[in-house]
Amino acid sequence: MTAFEDLSLAKLRGRASAKWTTYPADVLPAWVAEMDFPLAEPIKQRLRRAIDSDDCGYAHPTALPNAFAAFAKSRFGWTVDPSRVRSAPEVMVAIAEILRVVTKPGDGVVINPPVYPPFAMVIEEVGRKVVDVPLAHVPGGGWDLDLDALEKAFADGAKAYLLCNPHNPVGRVFEQSQLEAIAKLAKQYGVVVLADEIHAPLVLPGAVHVPFVSVSEPLGANAIAITSASKAWNIAGLKCAVIVAGSAAMQSALKALPIELTERTGHHGVLANITAFEEGASYLDGLLEHLDRNRTLMAELLGMYLPAVRYIPPQAGYLAWLDCSALGLGEEPAKLFLKKGKVALMRGLDFGRQGACFARVNMGTSSAILSEVVGRMGKALEKG
Repeated sequence: MTAFEDLSLAKLRGRASAKWTTYPADVLPAWVAEMDFPLAEPIKQRLRRAIDSDDCGYAHPTALPNAFAAFAKSRFGWTVDPSRVRSAPEVMVAIAEILRVVTKPGDGVVINPPVYPPFAMVIEEVGRKVVDVPLAHVPGGGWDLDLDALEKAFADGAKAYLLCNPHNPVGRVFEQSQLEAIAKLAKQYGVVVLADEIHAPLVLPGAVHVPFVSVSEPLGANAIAITSASKAWNIAGLKCAVIVAGSAAMQSALKALPIELTERTGHHGVLANITAFEEGASYLDGLLEHLDRNRTLMAELLGMYLPAVRYIPPQAGYLAWLDCSALGLGEEPAKLFLKKGKVALMRGLDFGRQGACFARVNMGTSSAILSEVVGRMGKALEKG
């Protein structure tokens, strides 16, 4: 049994993170994007050394740019200039501060719903206008970019585009030709692209992650990538993200960011990110094998317990985006699954109106716990 399968619910319930403390103990949580697996051993050892030496001071992430650049080269074939790399406490904090620099109050910022809920929240928080360009439905129930609608939004005056690649929640990994089309449109209309690539290390077999900046820079488009080890190595609570400027103009923009952005990065987050990038490859490879099996298992479990639910296995990550419209549960099926099945999911409407009748399920757990999650969903539909 691997470390990804050897999970104890009793031990997991001893955690104090949001996933395990938001709901009562009789509810099985499968909502927030937090995996259940043990930390990678090199990260554990690095954090233990820090604690043992009372090393809990302020972050000084001088080694982070080189560590990320080496990881990007080995994992994605992406050559990153370390001088264009900066740290931040987390991806969404970085996005908020970048938007303050590269746009003006009232400017339009494009997003592709159904999409990660904080996108719209942060755009509104910094006084910009959300411009929805929904993903398009494709035959078979999948999702894809609508490039024609994207161009219209750019032509109508949007100043920035918040690209989620790989996409949360649908798990889509966009192809190089699509990214090139985006870059050309961004160049043509003077739009700055902010690429949230936090799920990039989690691309599964059959898909390939193409860093947007690796495409945009040769085409002369202005872009910035924001990513972190937090999702792939399950260290979100340690607070560290990486910002990469994709052009000289964007490098200048990063210099205009407040110095506090680096100062507020978590010291242990920096240590954990460096360790993940430098020593976490073996753990990541094992994780991807497990998630590949779980996305297949999810299809099998739905066939057993909820055959009317439509599910397109994600190309990246550990999130299942389930179309429950055929169940007749209304726009918020997660409510019934929580009430009658005692399983907590993310409601689709949190991701935009396009998420009506959907629910997002976290598959970042053991096969046994995932089976219990879907089994409880099935029992929620039983009469009586």
